Formats: sequence, structure tokens, C-alpha cells
Amino acid sequence: MSTRSVDHPLQPGDRVPNVVLDAISREGKIALDDFRGRSPLLIGLFRGLHCPFCRRHVAAMAYLNPMLREKGVQSLAVVNTPVERARLYFRYHPIPDLLAASDPVRASHQAFGLLEVGIDTAMAIRIDLPGELPEPMGVMAMGEFLNKKEGYQMTEADQQMMTADHGQLVGQFLIDREGIVRWSFTEVLEAGLQTFQAPNSEELMSVASRVVH
Repeated sequence: MSTRSVDHPLQPGDRVPNVVLDAISREGKIALDDFRGRSPLLIGLFRGLHCPFCRRHVAAMAYLNPMLREKGVQSLAVVNTPVERARLYFRYHPIPDLLAASDPVRASHQAFGLLEVGIDTAMAIRIDLPGELPEPMGVMAMGEFLNKKEGYQMTEADQQMMTADHGQLVGQFLIDREGIVRWSFTEVLEAGLQTFQAPNSEELMSVASRVVH
């Protein structure tokens, strides 16, 4: 597993380091070097499955996966959840044909420069989701509310990951066959932000069409 870390999110033009992670969707390991010279890769780096937004982002990746594969782009979702817990979750919430990997120590986040924001900044955020939340909520209260609403059963492993994430940023990166970032999306957490934003899927698909050629 790579121990390299950078102090800012990787941007288009940056070379991606190799990272080796435990596979969730199958046995064994998944290494980023496995894709080099073979196919472009969309990698999503998320907080643990305890994060309701991250579960939604993984589901969105699974939805886009067949369309990306038609273009010759592979997809990999990485969650900061211990592998056995993640395998149990996806057994009951299948993500057909989407590769997934476990990274509870956040080596991939460090390698891609997805740093943690200060705990005070994270706690100051109020999330406003009309129709889903009864009122604007703080991050912790929002997570508890949505997990209960969606029937997500927290385990001890989830609790440990939630306690440790401390405002961990998430992001998605489209990497070409040579291991160069061609497109990136990084979450922004700051006071006053109404929601945890997701990338624009139309923009992603447009860039993917260019990357494969």
C-alpha cells in the first residue's frame, strides 16, 4: 500500500501514484497499477458507509458504470470501511459489476491529496435538504437522521470510522491509461454550504468520451 501523501488534491495533469487496497466486490487486492496501459479509470474516494451521502455517491457510480464501460472506462469505488463490514453491506445492497475496495486507513485519500478539514469547520456546517430533513441540521445530526430514515444499521466498525473521519473530504478522479488525471471533482466543506455536492454526471461523461480516444 502506498504511503505517499500530498498536501492538495490532485488536479488534471498530475500523475497518480499506485495504491493497493483490499477488494470488496471480490477476493484479493486491487491496485491502481492494474489499470495502467489497459483502460481509463474513474475512481471515487469516499468516507465510510456510515455516511449517507457516500452511499448515494457509490450508488450513482454503479448507475453510471454501464455507460462508462461502453466507452471503455472502468470504475472503482473506495470506501473508508473495513472490508468485512463493507462486504456484508454490499451483499444486501448489490452494486452489479462495479469494482469496490476498502481503505479504512485512508491511504488512497492521502495519496490523492484529499485532506481532512478542521473539526470546527465540519461541525459548523448546516445541511439544508428540503423534503428530506425537517430543518437544517449539523453534520452529525444529519447523518444520524438519514441513517435512521434509510434503515442503515450502524455497527461498531461504522462507529469507529465515523469517529475517526473528522471532516474527511471525498473526491472523484478520471485517470487515463497512462495514469494521468484528466478530470477531478473534490468535495468542498465550509460553513453555510447547503449540501454535500456531487459531480456533474454530464460533464463527467463528456470528458470520459475524450479520454478513451
